[in-house]
Amino acid sequence: MDPSVKDLLRSGVELADAALERLLPSPDTQPHSIHRAMRHSVFAGGKRLRPILAMEAARMTSETGAIPSGAANLGAAIEMIHTYSLIHDDLPALDNDDLRRGQPTCHVVFGEAIAILAGDALQTLAFQTLAALPVPPATTVPIIREISLAIGTGVGTRSPLPPGMIGGQVVDIESEGKTPTAELVESIHRAKTGALITTSIVSGGLYGLANSAHDHHADTIGRLRIFGEKAGLAFQIIDDVLDMTQSSEELGKTAGKDTASIKATWPAVFGIERSLKNAEELIADAFAALEPFGESAVPLKELAAYLVERKH
Repeated sequence: MDPSVKDLLRSGVELADAALERLLPSPDTQPHSIHRAMRHSVFAGGKRLRPILAMEAARMTSETGAIPSGAANLGAAIEMIHTYSLIHDDLPALDNDDLRRGQPTCHVVFGEAIAILAGDALQTLAFQTLAALPVPPATTVPIIREISLAIGTGVGTRSPLPPGMIGGQVVDIESEGKTPTAELVESIHRAKTGALITTSIVSGGLYGLANSAHDHHADTIGRLRIFGEKAGLAFQIIDDVLDMTQSSEELGKTAGKDTASIKATWPAVFGIERSLKNAEELIADAFAALEPFGESAVPLKELAAYLVERKH
């Protein structure tokens, strides 16, 4: 891994974890079981990619060139949403997995009822955190709208939207056992994984622009959205490849489950070699979207490159 990316990831994890520690109830807070379950899953490890992407997008759009104050709370809220989705995804009724981030899944340790409620509580705390972000309401409201649409089912506006994270999960469940097509796989990946990655980048961009005086907000957010959509799809393609090529110990979760469940994955349709090529092409397109931002976009580009070069 490039040293600059390693430093970027390390500092981002430190910022995100410090914010999560501040925001999550302590394990001694009543009722103990729910708060310990929340913390078990949040602090079980993880790369913190989504909060890091949010903070770096905020840095890129900020006039100071630094991560704005409070952006770590935005990242922490997004990580809470991501963790809630993992807790629910691992439940017996969905993927029925007992390993996540190298640790026993939440329902294995605390039981199904507490795991369901821990996921619910993390989502609720995430929106509580978003509502308290130290930026004007004119920024807070679009961020909350952006994130809520990205994790929903594609409703909530006058014009139809593609499904977000939950809608993608539904399509994924209902497509199990069916022969995957290119259209089906792309729709699931863009919704189930890509939407939250995209909204991390877009909401970070909105946060960084909160106190900006320039008049190009729409173009900036549009380019960040393209970058997020391309990078998010590349991320999930690589995830599919790793599920087929890495061990459970390397992944920190059960390997080979997508194949065993006949799930709609990119390699199932295109094969591993073509999948890797597609991911590289998507990252090139993502880079192109950020060309006008010059050196300020380098950290985001380095993170995007890391998404397709990682081994776990």
